[in-house]
Amino acid sequence: MTTRLKGKVAFISGGGTGIGAATALRFAEEGAIVVLCGRRSEPLEQVVAQIIGNGGRAEAVQADVSNEAQYSGAIEAAAQRHGKLDILVNNAMAYTWGGITETSTEQWHANFATSVDGTFWGTRAAMKLMQKNGGSIINLSSICGTLGTPGMAGYSAAKAAIINFSRAAAAEGAAHGIRVNSVIPAVVETPATAGMLSDDATRKGTEKLIPMGRVGQPEELANAILFLASDEASYITGAALPVDGGRSAVLVTAL
Repeated sequence: MTTRLKGKVAFISGGGTGIGAATALRFAEEGAIVVLCGRRSEPLEQVVAQIIGNGGRAEAVQADVSNEAQYSGAIEAAAQRHGKLDILVNNAMAYTWGGITETSTEQWHANFATSVDGTFWGTRAAMKLMQKNGGSIINLSSICGTLGTPGMAGYSAAKAAIINFSRAAAAEGAAHGIRVNSVIPAVVETPATAGMLSDDATRKGTEKLIPMGRVGQPEELANAILFLASDEASYITGAALPVDGGRSAVLVTAL
């Protein structure tokens, strides 16, 4: 265990699986007290048990990020228990599939409730708590928020909103020492992409579009998030960092 986040209190939404779980483990390795938030308690408790088993400090909080009172309340209560909040990672997301003409208004709104509303509620709560001592907020976007994706218009719009919201939050928070950045993954091997990547043809087709020739791993995203959360990124705010194996750098690649 090293100490890049020693003494820091970090709150991570969607912390039970995928990128959130990998980030929680990485933060704990670096000495942070980690609060994991999600709708399902079982995966959260599994990650907490792993962190404690490795000698770290963590706790699980069951809350629905798409519920303003639950999510804001969970962040505020965590800060009260631990005396402060230094880091917030807005990682939880939800999405719907379907063409625009087949998408209902309810399905459209479902893309925003967790990803955009939750990110706003979490950022607002964190900025209030960080007014005195500063802090770091990292919001998870997606390559779908920078490139058009057929069948995912709602998700793409929501993830695009997160990028520019983070820039505005960075501009407001800078005077108080609050840094706000976004991370932009492409395809990462998580439970959310397991179905797609289990098909060999689809996986190979996806990997051909990535200059590095492979999908990302949650730990690789966690390392980027760790950097932005740490004091090593003390002069970085308002950035939108692609962590995508070069996918967003190319218009097209030969197949």
